[in-house]
Order: sequence, then structure tokens, then C-alpha cells
Amino acid sequence: MQGENRQGMAASNRENGGKRRPGRPSLSNEELLDKALELFLEQGFEGTSIEAITSAAGMAKRTVYARYGDKNTLFKAALKRAIEQWIVPVDQLRLLETADFDASLLAIANTLVANMMSAEGQRLLRLTNAVSGRMPEIGAFNVRVGTAPTIAYLADFFRRRLGEDLAGADEAGEAFLNLVVGGPSNAAAWGVPFDAAAIDRITRYNVSLFLHGMMPGSGPEARALEDENLRLKKLLAERMIELDRAQEAAGEA
Repeated sequence: MQGENRQGMAASNRENGGKRRPGRPSLSNEELLDKALELFLEQGFEGTSIEAITSAAGMAKRTVYARYGDKNTLFKAALKRAIEQWIVPVDQLRLLETADFDASLLAIANTLVANMMSAEGQRLLRLTNAVSGRMPEIGAFNVRVGTAPTIAYLADFFRRRLGEDLAGADEAGEAFLNLVVGGPSNAAAWGVPFDAAAIDRITRYNVSLFLHGMMPGSGPEARALEDENLRLKKLLAERMIELDRAQEAAGEA
């Protein structure tokens, strides 16, 4: 009986050109990293296990360990891939430039703010903030591939429009990112709610503030923006106090 089975299998192999039937297709490395990132974003680094990742990916644990060795290495690879895909390329920012300097800067600001305030951007920001203390290489990678090239582009843009001998162009690029882009995105990551209209108002105000300094505004629109900025600062302070209290309570427990 066993001989007949072996003969039947041999005949089947000959009919298929001597090839075995293909097994379940293995995920590509990019697909594995995407699956892993989904779980890391949903459950955090500590709450995600290799077992959960392999189950979601339909892949054997030995295959994942063979590719990455441990969860730390897999996490860093998944996060770095996501950061590279999420960052706005400098070439895309260049396409926003027009003859109008102020309008160009506002268009650049809107693009960068929208990217940071997107659901994907906020999830990545929260996750990188959560792990950067014990994985500083993640923050360094983000700066190297995203922040530093953007600052260099902005500095070059300022020099091209305001004069090649412009002093402090690099510092101006960094200040622009911190004020215009980092302000609302960091506040949102802390839980401060924003709607589209508020984001638009704040972005316009911060770009104007960056361009024209601290000159007192006139008219109801300027005062309304100042009031909105103050309200958001107070709300952010309240959320930070609530977080500190929650962390203290967790530590006592």
C-alpha cells in the first residue's frame, strides 16, 4: 500500500514537471513590516508580542526571528519604514513655491501641518515619543531623514528669496518647524482637540507671526486669533496636569 502511494506521488510529480506543489505564499518583507506596524500602533510596543505579529501575518515565528532576531529589531525596522513613507519629500515642497513669498510659505506650512495632523502622523508621533527615551536611535533617525532635510530646504528657500547672505537662515528654518508645524501637532498628540477651521486659523496666525514678528495686531481677527492661542495653551496645560496626576496614581498603585 505504501509502495502504491509513493508511486502515485512520483507520477504526480512527473506530471507537474518534477516540482512540488507550492505551499502558502510567504509575505514579503515590506508586508511583514506593515503588519507589525499596525499592531505596534494599536497596542504599543510593550503590548505587542511576536506571537501576535506572526498570527496576524500568518507566518511562522522562526521565519520572523530568522529575519529580525528579536522584537526590538523588528519594531525599529517597521517604524523606520513608516517614517520614510510618511515624511513629506523636499521635492514636493519645492513644487509649492510661487513668485509670492508669503503665499508660498503658507502653502508649505499647510502641507507640513496636514501631514503632522493626519491620523497616521499623530499615531507615529505618539509612538516615537513613547519609545524615544529608551530607543534614542529612533529619534535620531527621524531627525536625519525628515527634520534635518526639511530645515535645510527652508534655509535654502529663505536665502533664495531674502538674500544669499541672510544671517540665521538655518535657525529660521528650525524656528519655523517648531512654531508653525510642531506647535499644533505636539498639542494634538497631548490630547488637545482641533477641528479643520482651528488648524487653518492657527497655521495662518503662526506663519504671520513668523514672518512679521511680535508686532501687535489690529482688528477683530488678530484679537480672535490671540484669544484662540491663549485658550489652546490653557487647555494643553490642563491636559499635561491630568497626565501627571494619572502617572502619579499609577506609580502609587
